[in-house]
Amino acid sequence: MHPVLDDHLHLDPVNGRGAEAAAEFARSGGTHLLVLNKPSWSLVGDVSDASGFREAFDLTVEVTAEADDELPGRAWPVLGVHPALISKLTERGYDPDGAADLMKAGLDAAAEYVADGPALAVKSGRPHYDVDDDVWAASNEVMRHAFALGAEVGCPVQLHTEGGEDFSEVATWAEAEGLPAGQVVKHYSEGPVEGPVPSVIARKEPLRAAAESGEPFLMETDFIDDPDRPGAVLGPKTVPRRVEWLREEGYDEAVRRAHVETPAAVYGIDTEATLD
Repeated sequence: MHPVLDDHLHLDPVNGRGAEAAAEFARSGGTHLLVLNKPSWSLVGDVSDASGFREAFDLTVEVTAEADDELPGRAWPVLGVHPALISKLTERGYDPDGAADLMKAGLDAAAEYVADGPALAVKSGRPHYDVDDDVWAASNEVMRHAFALGAEVGCPVQLHTEGGEDFSEVATWAEAEGLPAGQVVKHYSEGPVEGPVPSVIARKEPLRAAAESGEPFLMETDFIDDPDRPGAVLGPKTVPRRVEWLREEGYDEAVRRAHVETPAAVYGIDTEATLD
């Protein structure tokens, strides 16, 4: 058995399938998972202080432990604050700086879960849609705060951002905060990117581009675990199936890069030693 890691999927123990989706991943040949907390508003409703974020994080830590029991390898939580929260907060009457302060408090809490053990990394970013300049500036401040926390507790930061290929400026900001660019992961990449390590959505053309680049990359489904949108963004079977496809296409070296070498380099995890 070879390691097969999905770098970014959500398990929703409140509204969704939870650990049962991890079991489906395992039955399809998956071995390792990075489980992201769903946005706070979809798990616990409105948050107004760090304790609201902790409630969402605790639910995610619990369901990740349940998922871990379903896998031949391991599951780790990745915890953070969804960048679209800034829009939810400004709609509730926060000014952008006040919204940013609350989001930073949530990231501070997430970093504690890394420092104290259960979580592997922190998630942050900036809106993937058009926002006012002051919201954009505040969002970049939040993201830089996440980089500083990653440097402080010694963990990678996964990013949810707008699309595109050139994130060299973002990588430079991370380095300025003390976090190596090689520990910044661009979630939902559609192939190679400049700056961070791409976590490539498990569709054939983006994966072929990443495989042929010779560069480090990870694979993900961004499975949302929403009963109203089954299989969105991609279902839990997708990464194992795409690994099979990559092997059939002759990309064995790229498969090893995505599931053994890059996870070791970025997260410090050994996906071979952690297989039963």
